[in-house]
Amino acid sequence: MSNLRPLYSATIFALLISAVTIYSSAQAAAQSRDHRHYRLVDLGTFGGPASYFPNGMDGILNNHGIAVGWSNTTDPDPLCSVPNCIATHAFRVRNGGEVRDLGVLPGGAVSQANWVSENGLIAGFSQSGQIDPLVGFPENRGVLWYDGEMVDLGTLPGGHESLALAVNNRRQVVGFGFNSVPDPISVTGFPTQTRALLWQDGAVKDLGTLGGPDAIAGGINNRGEVFGVSYTPVDPATGFPSIHPFLWRNGTMLDLGSLGGTDSEPNAINERGEVVGFSTLAGDAVSHPFVWRKGMMQDLGTLGGRNANARWINNRGEIIGRADLAGPAPQDHDGVLWTNGQTIDLGTLPGDACSNAYFINSHGQIVGTSENRDLCHIAVGEHAFLWENGHMTDLNTLIPPGAELQLTYAVAINDRGEIAGFGVPPGCAVEDYELCGHAYVLLPCEEGDECMNGNSGARNSNVAVPTDSNRSSQASPNFPAHQWKRFGIPRGQEGSLPHSE
Repeated sequence: MSNLRPLYSATIFALLISAVTIYSSAQAAAQSRDHRHYRLVDLGTFGGPASYFPNGMDGILNNHGIAVGWSNTTDPDPLCSVPNCIATHAFRVRNGGEVRDLGVLPGGAVSQANWVSENGLIAGFSQSGQIDPLVGFPENRGVLWYDGEMVDLGTLPGGHESLALAVNNRRQVVGFGFNSVPDPISVTGFPTQTRALLWQDGAVKDLGTLGGPDAIAGGINNRGEVFGVSYTPVDPATGFPSIHPFLWRNGTMLDLGSLGGTDSEPNAINERGEVVGFSTLAGDAVSHPFVWRKGMMQDLGTLGGRNANARWINNRGEIIGRADLAGPAPQDHDGVLWTNGQTIDLGTLPGDACSNAYFINSHGQIVGTSENRDLCHIAVGEHAFLWENGHMTDLNTLIPPGAELQLTYAVAINDRGEIAGFGVPPGCAVEDYELCGHAYVLLPCEEGDECMNGNSGARNSNVAVPTDSNRSSQASPNFPAHQWKRFGIPRGQEGSLPHSE
């Protein structure tokens, strides 16, 4: 009898594993049936290997179904504005239709679109074809696309470069540019000061700083409230300034403070003027998420681990991001929803170790990425997810079979339930999404509709550029991409493309 016990135990164990597998598969199938399904539209490229959405500010998909980003052409980019070193052009697509090439300023080779407003205004940058005498690289300029035209927004007197990061419905554009004042501690690594800019009514305004030399305007709501980061005055004890978030409104820049450390940075603002982001604690060894509302910065906490980050806030005040779990380093992390004083762990997809939430719409639908432990700790997403009604679902299970993209990231969802993100085609490893991944949109399938996947053909377009002599033709610098890690600027380790950390 004793000789039979190991065989008996192994058989019972195998049956239990089989039962759990069958139950998990049935549960996943049931959850899939409970969700609406989507038509996948692969946005393709302009002839190159990859297409992209920015993932710093997440203003890439509006409630009218317009999505903006950038896509590789066939031309090399010696300055490597994106990781595969292929030139990109900004694109616009609506409702999964034809992808429109937004073009470049005359003489330029690279452009990117960072934000689309609810009324269709698009902010970004383009090379101008001129050389910045300070750095010896092609100049870039912040641009605004509207009414079929690309407008060079210009920069500060004496400066050669600028970049537009966001635009509201009132045609107020924010970003940053450079002046002619030398700056040995530049926040962007540029040889002159970096200044937060507001473009309005044909004029550019320097919003000032919190006492230090540099600032960047990262976003703006429809009330004209601008958020960003700024250096504070240099600390005599360290010889360096701190970085604080600011809120600029009614002509005044307000310091939003910190949670005790020297690096505090915002990620998003809603229409109520509430700002979220992260701040290091005293000692700068740990960073926590914050929300600033009603004049106070609140620490949102973690899931028992060391670090966390708040990435987005909707107009109901619901906040999403990621937070570390308790455990030895390196700690796993999960996507988080902070709402009504609660911290809700979104969990992961079955078999995964980490997740990260990127966006929440006004209906409380959340999108992000989930991945296994190996990918988690190299900051690469694996499975795009939708979280709603208390459950996380792999978006790959909600599209028709036979898709030629594995959906690895979902980075935006609008109030119509349309989703934008990244995926990888056959032959492109999930780790290489920056080199050969494709941008996609998911369109909800209505009951009775034929729900089929598709591709959206790209089309080059010669964009008319105003020739007003008061507008000069230039944009943001193309020195090493890692210098642009803040606010979704052409990416290094923490820039415009999404990552799990």
